[in-house]
Amino acid sequence: MIKRTIVIESTAILKLRLNQLVISRVEGPVKETTVPIEDIGVLVLESEHLTLTNALLSYLIEHQVAVISCNGKHMPVGLWLPLDGHSLQSARFQDQLESSVPLKKNIWAQLVEMKIENQGKVLEFFSKEAAPLVRWSKEVKSGDSGNLEARAAAYYWSTLFEGTEFRRDRFGPPPNHLFNYGYAILRAVVARALVSSGLLPTFGVHHKNQYNAYCLADDVMEPFRPIVDRYILEQSSELEVGEELTREWKLMLLKIPTLDVQLGKERRPLLVGASYVTASLVRLYEGRDKKLLLPTFPKHDLRSN
Repeated sequence: MIKRTIVIESTAILKLRLNQLVISRVEGPVKETTVPIEDIGVLVLESEHLTLTNALLSYLIEHQVAVISCNGKHMPVGLWLPLDGHSLQSARFQDQLESSVPLKKNIWAQLVEMKIENQGKVLEFFSKEAAPLVRWSKEVKSGDSGNLEARAAAYYWSTLFEGTEFRRDRFGPPPNHLFNYGYAILRAVVARALVSSGLLPTFGVHHKNQYNAYCLADDVMEPFRPIVDRYILEQSSELEVGEELTREWKLMLLKIPTLDVQLGKERRPLLVGASYVTASLVRLYEGRDKKLLLPTFPKHDLRSN
């Protein structure tokens, strides 16, 4: 069963009772709701007026629930994850920390190659010229020494929004806020999967920032980004894009963990697929594999109608 994403938007008290999340609301017709912890994959704490017990928080983290905290603008700013996520965690930490530079470069090249390939599929879906991305995805070298990721990103965004003034900028005007929120959910899902696989999200293969606790999550999420992009652009034909992130948009973006992805011959929900990808990464660190299992779009779902 696919894990649920729960968002708490209003004033409430959250506590643990019989291994269930109990949500006691101050307002509204339904005063109390319970959700089994085992059914939750991501919990988003959006309201500024929330109280939760440490017993609940500890239990959520112990059961691999990614708990996201939002700021006053309702944007995700923090993430809680377990310190002990796997029975072989110590051994996997060691494999990860002792991995060679050539291995890290090889992993990054595979991530970039699939990201660019997926970006090309997004352009094709929206009937845009994708030939440069198709070509560049086949030319990625170890460590992406040719910096094709940056070149592809510049072409991708300018082509995707051709004829508009949009520029992809984390602090830029709409619809940047949609991508920011979507990527925050994606990042939490990937970080959760990394910890569940016994890896340290802090130590990346490419991203290296002493102030970033999720460098590896930022690496691994790269091939997933175009999947989120296409979903947002598809939904923008149905929902109005304004200055503020509306409730309708948030509910839509919280469905990102349930999006289907293709992994080899198998089709999986993104939340599950992320765990397959991180398990594949473990096998590379251990020297048991050379090729990452990476996500793309379901095979029947590549072209726009």
